[in-house]
Amino acid sequence: MKTINDIHFGGKKALIRVDFNVPLNKEFQVTDITRIKAAKPTIIKVLEDGGAAVLMSHLGRPKGVEAKFSLGHIVEKVSEVLGVQAKFVESCVGTDAEEAVAALKPGEVLILENLRFHKEETVGDLAFSEQLSKLGDIYVNDAFGTAHRAHASTTVVAQFFEEKVAGLVMEAELVNAQKVLSDGEKPVTAIMGGAKVSDKLLIIEKLLDVADNIIIGGGMSYTFAKAHGGEIGLSLCEDDKIEYVLELEKKAAAKGVNLIFPVDTLIADDFSNDANTQVVQRGTIPAGWEGLDIGPASSELFAATVKNSKTVLWNGPMGVFEMETFEKGTVAIANAVKEATQNGAFSLIGGGDSASAINNLGFGEDVSYVSTGGGALLEYMEGKVLPGVAAIS
Repeated sequence: MKTINDIHFGGKKALIRVDFNVPLNKEFQVTDITRIKAAKPTIIKVLEDGGAAVLMSHLGRPKGVEAKFSLGHIVEKVSEVLGVQAKFVESCVGTDAEEAVAALKPGEVLILENLRFHKEETVGDLAFSEQLSKLGDIYVNDAFGTAHRAHASTTVVAQFFEEKVAGLVMEAELVNAQKVLSDGEKPVTAIMGGAKVSDKLLIIEKLLDVADNIIIGGGMSYTFAKAHGGEIGLSLCEDDKIEYVLELEKKAAAKGVNLIFPVDTLIADDFSNDANTQVVQRGTIPAGWEGLDIGPASSELFAATVKNSKTVLWNGPMGVFEMETFEKGTVAIANAVKEATQNGAFSLIGGGDSASAINNLGFGEDVSYVSTGGGALLEYMEGKVLPGVAAIS
């Protein structure tokens, strides 16, 4: 797969699919610049070559044209991060967009309006893709977070370009995933959290061939506890997966993979930061209570395993970390991953809530790599072909 380092953009206009689906507050100000910062090296490479950058992205899930989802809200923040004043056009296809691109000079940046204002984007419409292709000489896909979607801007548009390459974010995501999947120094530890077992089935199956340890935390752990006859109260559980998780445990044992479960749980009598709480042993949650975080003994157990690892993958929180009362398990994992990295381990943070936790704690620079694409990373690591990657390969 060619990357932007294989191309000189002098005198060219690069049509770059970025992932600027960033959070905005009530005043429509950007509250997290992680994805903008991630795309900066790709954009700057084009500009320093003497090219111009035409940026296209989605923002949110608008139903038609909705002002609150306009990419116009992010222009000043993008300009601030890039150190270049970006221009903006209130369309992403058609005469206005084409004229704005035609007027673009080397060293300049243009942001197109939200792609998802057009339903043709998400259905991968061919005519819409062809319209997009008129807005650049070279196609660059740097939106790994949407690479698992066969949308017009991520996949279909590539067929209209002779030169199509990966941006630096895309390249880094694929390289770092392979560091876990095929090049991981042992012991390899995967930390799986989040709400549902069903969301992580395929990745856990894949990791049975890679990992020495798989830590199971978060809401998904209660399905495993119930499968062994444990009492889980009102905790999350997927009853239709109970037989499956027992089979999964047998597969892990057969392959010599150490599945590590919580030994205690922080439970609450209400889904609230102010709820009454207590710590109980695994599988002993009383009726009317629910598990919302791992307990202190589990935090110590998990952290010790992580600190003794040479390769670490983390995907999913240990509890409802958005509430301060139930963040301790996730914070403990974050600290352990940070310490392991400082001791020479390679650590990959698998996007989504795990990335939010690491970044909110200020540890983004203290781990090896923070993925910008949770769903895309999981699908890639599961062995699926990502349409956005295939289109530029």
